Amino acid sequence: MPNPQKDIVKLRAEIAKHDRLYYKDATPSIDDQAYDRLKAELAELELASPEFDFSDSPTQSVGDDRLEAFVSYTHRVPMLSLDNTYSMEELIEFGRRLEKRFPEQTLNYLVEPKIDGVAVSLTYEQGQFVRAVSRGNGAEGDDITSNVRPIAGLPTTIENAPDILEVRGEIYMRHEEFERINTIRKAEGQQLYANPRNLAAGTIKLLDPAEASARKLDMVLYGVGACEPARYFSHQAEIQEKLKGWGFSVLEKIWLSDGIEQAWTSIEELDTLRQDFSYPTDGAVVKLDDFRLQDEAGFTSKAPRWAIAYKFEAERAETFLKEISLQIGRTGAVTPVAILEPVQLAGTTVSRATLHNEDEIRRKDIRPGDTVLVQKAGEIIPQVLGVIKSKRPADSQPFDFGAHLASLGIVAERDPTEAVWRITSKDDPIRQQRALQHFASRACMDIENLGTAVVEQLVSRGLAKNQADLYTLNTEQLLGLEKFAEKSATNLIAALKTSKTRALWQLIHGLGIPHVGKQSAKDLEAHFKSLDAIASATEEQLEKVDGVGSIMAQSLHAWFTEPDHVTLIDRLRDYGLNFQSDRIETGDSALAGKIFVLTGSLPNLTRSEASEMIEKVGGRASSSVSKKTDYVIAGEASGSKYAKAVKLEIQILDESAFQALISAS
Repeated sequence: MPNPQKDIVKLRAEIAKHDRLYYKDATPSIDDQAYDRLKAELAELELASPEFDFSDSPTQSVGDDRLEAFVSYTHRVPMLSLDNTYSMEELIEFGRRLEKRFPEQTLNYLVEPKIDGVAVSLTYEQGQFVRAVSRGNGAEGDDITSNVRPIAGLPTTIENAPDILEVRGEIYMRHEEFERINTIRKAEGQQLYANPRNLAAGTIKLLDPAEASARKLDMVLYGVGACEPARYFSHQAEIQEKLKGWGFSVLEKIWLSDGIEQAWTSIEELDTLRQDFSYPTDGAVVKLDDFRLQDEAGFTSKAPRWAIAYKFEAERAETFLKEISLQIGRTGAVTPVAILEPVQLAGTTVSRATLHNEDEIRRKDIRPGDTVLVQKAGEIIPQVLGVIKSKRPADSQPFDFGAHLASLGIVAERDPTEAVWRITSKDDPIRQQRALQHFASRACMDIENLGTAVVEQLVSRGLAKNQADLYTLNTEQLLGLEKFAEKSATNLIAALKTSKTRALWQLIHGLGIPHVGKQSAKDLEAHFKSLDAIASATEEQLEKVDGVGSIMAQSLHAWFTEPDHVTLIDRLRDYGLNFQSDRIETGDSALAGKIFVLTGSLPNLTRSEASEMIEKVGGRASSSVSKKTDYVIAGEASGSKYAKAVKLEIQILDESAFQALISAS
């Protein structure tokens, strides 16, 4: 028997999960169309069951990208989302509703490219740039000023401007920058980013502005929020010219359309031009041009009644699956990739597509020799949607992952805890390369001059099979490598020597233990204080560490009890690597156990540098102010956290007082 209340609760929970992945984690697991279908299904159920409370339903609100580590600011004018459609008929019906609302008016619509980026609001007061804020929950967003300032094309001053102006737009990443970053991550054996939008969203929320500025972002502006005086603009079409005159990067083309039918013609023209734009587009935004009519049309709880987003269907194409290739990561994880007959899709030539894992191949019954349907939504990494089985060869056989590994001479086993195969042979050269690349990467031991080409030569010549072997290298051996001269050999030897003093968490991360990332490595260092203590810990003791669950505890315990790894650790100790935490013991510091909250931008320290200083003296950096907070470190543009600290009478320090406190401890 149908149970609408149960179905509604289930759908709300599923949508909430996808909202978190998209807005907060910037790692969506489904595309826009699949997400929109879920929301449409929920809206239909709620409409048929009005007796249930849906005031907090995702159909009645926008997503929320706010993170606790950032200061929040209230938008003077809310940043609402737009109703959207994939249907021409629904777009025309949107126009008909407005015609009924304004029967005596000639309705002009502005058609703009819909940018697949991250929404931002820039605040100018008396012509001076003062703040950049994310969309957040629509009512208030995160202060991302420090990460936005380095973006090219951001005027710090605008002349003859309104007293107060919120300029709205999108932050995005160009495809070539996305490819550059993924190329580096691939060389270091790290997981690749899925698409530029996700990477831009993650970059803009990095806590270290220096790390954010190392990734090139771009921005395009197209609208205004608050504006004082209120009638500075009378029509939407005026905004582009004014923004361009002030020096903002603006939309490459907009269309002023007479009536909704002409707006549709403009959308069709946009679809033919959008591949040549400098930014990724996934649709069109259609708005009433007259601000006076916009005001009269009004808003729903989450969207304006005078605007709608028309979304283009994700581009799809048929092509031939030539083979299923296998990639090997730093932990020996084997990832399948579809090698395709090249096909044009979303303005690029697609010849590879992700297949995720063995379970995905089985679920879709994907086989070499199949004709497959490939999708590339916006700039997303291409994916195989399914197989056109009517075109499958008569002699086709199901793909056997294990048998294929064996045919390639790869000795691997399926991990019982997840849908992944891992190479079991420690002597596999590709696995050795990935492990050494990860160890040398910036996120780990940060060994300069030890790039992919050098690692490949070291492994192929038998000079280095594991991390400890790196510390046996000498200048004579390095001079035997291609493109190595005396200076480059000397530099690499010096870099290896320097790496011995890296923080303990960097070594833990560099070992490439399955499931152990950067933050987990820091948590382990803070708890155990030495590598030997971690190595000798039981699973139960490991699970007591904040952020370490049963799967990670099992992985850690299994890794450190493996005989080859015991030998590796002994060798690293003999070569003088740092096995001890440089954080002050809890009992030795007056700040041990104290809780600090950072707010605003400090003049000389990044958040990560300040957090590291706190951790070294036994303190803990928290993201939110509460009665348990001991100190609030306040910099420029401190917001709600500062106000809360004042209300709770918590001690507030500037950067110099903070550094003095740390030094005195």
